[in-house]
Amino acid sequence: MLKYDVGDIITLKKGHPCGENKWEILRTGVDIKLKCLGCDRQIWIPRIDFEKRVRKILVDEKWISIIHHKGKGSEE
Repeated sequence: MLKYDVGDIITLKKGHPCGENKWEILRTGVDIKLKCLGCDRQIWIPRIDFEKRVRKILVDEKWISIIHHKGKGSEE
């Protein structure tokens, strides 16, 4: 399971109505606070919904697909 930190840039399943699909994580916890990088709107999403909707995370200038990482680590 990937860990999300404040300042991470992610993409979600659906884009924002402003046309942008990149979001910055502003706060983590039971709810996740995100800021749209297109129009600066801030939203709160429950962590469960966030983990269902997140698709990619920007790590070291490379986009990593979350879909490929789901389920890994549970193999024992």
